[in-house]
Amino acid sequence: MKAAVALAACWAACSVVAAEPFSPLGLWQTIDDHSGQPRGAVRIFLDDGRYFGRVERSLVPGEDTALCIACRDERKNQPIIGMVILRDIRLQDGAYGGGDILDPDSGAVYRCSFQLSDDGRQLRVRGYIGFPLLGRSQVWDRLE
Repeated sequence: MKAAVALAACWAACSVVAAEPFSPLGLWQTIDDHSGQPRGAVRIFLDDGRYFGRVERSLVPGEDTALCIACRDERKNQPIIGMVILRDIRLQDGAYGGGDILDPDSGAVYRCSFQLSDDGRQLRVRGYIGFPLLGRSQVWDRLE
């Protein structure tokens, strides 16, 4: 009986995600700020009502085993592949924000917000200090 209830709950949760084609959940291709070329893939997932992003893979040769040497928090000297770089984003009043994003190259942690494109295929990710006006944006493309 418990297994049936758990299976039904899992099916219901999966149905909700499947019914939201314009959700930020999924795998996204990141872009290198300097070259403008694809850099890696980040999977955005939901945990306790908050969005997080984990580095799934790098497209840069030699970065598969790279460590976050520049990080200043608990991620210091940890492998970048598998690292959660986007944390605690919440959906409030139709906007995604309130969390932070890590730049593994510099070790800097910025406040973060993101916005999904109208067709759900791109995610505009904004890292900033203090106010969103003081920052930079990247556009990530959906891979799934």
